[in-house]
Amino acid sequence: MPDLDYPVPSGTLRGYVAVPSGPEAGSGPWPGVVVVHEIFGLTDDIRAQADRFAANGYVALAPDLFAWSSTPRCLMAALKASAAGHGRTLDDLDAARDHLAARDDCTGQVGIAGFCLGGGLAMLLAPKGFRVAATNYGHLPRRPETALAGACPIVGSYGGRDLQLRGAAGKLERVLTDLGIEHDVKEYGGAKHGFLFPHSGRAKWSEPWLVSYDADAAADAWTRIFGFFDAYLKERS
Repeated sequence: MPDLDYPVPSGTLRGYVAVPSGPEAGSGPWPGVVVVHEIFGLTDDIRAQADRFAANGYVALAPDLFAWSSTPRCLMAALKASAAGHGRTLDDLDAARDHLAARDDCTGQVGIAGFCLGGGLAMLLAPKGFRVAATNYGHLPRRPETALAGACPIVGSYGGRDLQLRGAAGKLERVLTDLGIEHDVKEYGGAKHGFLFPHSGRAKWSEPWLVSYDADAAADAWTRIFGFFDAYLKERS
């Protein structure tokens, strides 16, 4: 599947698109998913996750949020947007949703799924035009009771041995319950950060110190994610 440039408020941004293929995929249109990368950027690992969504019947767009300038500058912009709840990074993800929704091969129903840095960004955008969101070991926003008000349904997956996010799953569960937002939040007791897929390429050095793939937890989490997305994007499209 190819890279593409899609329109954003500042001009264009590079991304990777994956489209369902094969006889079982049908001819479309299909619902869409914006796939938001980790702090490592748009790696082959993230492209593989976009392919995973395509294999399950979604048009997936993974924006390269670090493509518009040097990686350190783009990363700082993403971290600032994550802390402030607004900024270029979130605007670029909004534009990714709009681009997907307007494609002829998309039904116009679009969800968002993010990992690590992307998981936190996905949460911030859950109240802003997406139909469903998946946050995978993502940091909670500041004042989540306010930031998540009016959010779409959220499925969240966390590791019980993820020291940087200790207690995040329980807090997210409580906030979403209090706000009356449909959700499925689960903490996997034996899993660490970044457990949903193995890391390769330049991100491989982080295994197992910063991230650690857990096959059993990942299998269960992906089943929950696709069950949730199917319910809110396919059955209601």
